[in-house]
Amino acid sequence: MSTRPWIVDDDLWALIEPLLPPWPERSPGTRPVPDRLCLQGILFVLYNDIAWQLLPRELGFGSGQTCWRRLGRWQKAGVFDQLHRVLLAELNAAGELDWSRACVDGPRPGERGGGDTGPSPVDRRKAGSKHHLICDGRGTPLKVITTAANVNDVTRTLALVDGIPAVAGRPGRPRRRPDALLGDKGYDSNPNRKALRERWILPVISRKGSPNVKSIGKLRYVVEQTFALLHQFKRLAVRWERRTELHDAFVSLACSLICYRRLKKPRT
Repeated sequence: MSTRPWIVDDDLWALIEPLLPPWPERSPGTRPVPDRLCLQGILFVLYNDIAWQLLPRELGFGSGQTCWRRLGRWQKAGVFDQLHRVLLAELNAAGELDWSRACVDGPRPGERGGGDTGPSPVDRRKAGSKHHLICDGRGTPLKVITTAANVNDVTRTLALVDGIPAVAGRPGRPRRRPDALLGDKGYDSNPNRKALRERWILPVISRKGSPNVKSIGKLRYVVEQTFALLHQFKRLAVRWERRTELHDAFVSLACSLICYRRLKKPRT
């Protein structure tokens, strides 16, 4: 990774620029800060977890308030979800997505504040939130959902599966269903197993009170790696956004950057 990972290279900008909503031709006020610079300011905050008002003006990215407003504007326009779908399609076209299985997990990071918070199951005096993640067999993030920390993982299983976007890039209909879903005992639920089978997905989920499914730990290690990649973005490891949609914007942007790195990784 670059020593300045918030700098947007030309290839990434070529993917993002067509997705951005246009500015009105006759907008009042001073000329707005260029979108590419604002995006770099947003990425600087995402990587370094600083308060918006502390974004260094000497970097030339505009003020923190300007970048914060641009983040909200782009999230409302669905830019980051679209970018994630575009990059998933690029990976799918390159044969870099493993649809043979998907993995789910929902460990609790040190998030705090904001909407969608609730008592932590570890320390009920503290409010917090958590990420629920589904990734493909190679650890590529497909969908992340933010909930209160006391929400059981099992209750978000189907929401994660149904939240996988339709991924194009291959001949035929876009794909959005893995062949199998792997989960630990926290996802043990007979109704969910039935619902997964109705979606033509094989549930490979350990049952409570029984030994784990053979070799499931080796198959599921990729989801732990994906969580580690997500929380390298310091803004996600500790949540400060009070508005859930802004936190979700950061999450979608981080998922997109993980996909972009994999797309650019030299293939042997």
